[in-house]
Amino acid sequence: MKSEKIILGIDPGTTIMGFGLIKVENKQMKFMQLNELQLSKYSDHYVKLKLIFERTIELIDTYHPDEIAIEAPFFGKNVQSMLKLGRAQGVAMAAGLSREIPITEYLPKKIKMAITGNGNASKEQVAKMLQSLLGLKSLPKNLDSTDGLAAAVCHFYNSGRTEVGKNYSGWAAFVKQNEPRVQPPNPQRGKASGLPKKK
Repeated sequence: MKSEKIILGIDPGTTIMGFGLIKVENKQMKFMQLNELQLSKYSDHYVKLKLIFERTIELIDTYHPDEIAIEAPFFGKNVQSMLKLGRAQGVAMAAGLSREIPITEYLPKKIKMAITGNGNASKEQVAKMLQSLLGLKSLPKNLDSTDGLAAAVCHFYNSGRTEVGKNYSGWAAFVKQNEPRVQPPNPQRGKASGLPKKK
């Protein structure tokens, strides 16, 4: 097991993509960087997706993270917004998978719980706790970057646990774990197998 690793955390979005990096040395976190990709000036959704992919690849090739933690899309009432957010997340994941970096998804509530102990904490509360934990001198104007950093810190806290979220180590693992989505229903599934019941 490596005593040192780098974790890239991503908060995907089509207006702002936030990201943060931490280095883990001897089971201690060290802050590396946090920033954001501004996408609001682009009107074409496909251009935004291209930029998300390219920026994620650039981060990977620059910092060589060992693992990626990504915030999973939350369920909202606006279907179009959810679709766009899901695409943004998928593109960031595809970038990581193309470099064969293990990816773990975390629900927003799980990230907030890991950082603050409260699954309903505000962005500001999460940011302030990260500032305290990592000794950040100041906080950014937009808190999307601290949300990305929070995903990385959440992953650090959950490392070594057996059930942390959805994990993907590469394309093959992604396809295998999502087979029920793409395979047609099996009419034989659910019928008695003829095997003796376990006692």
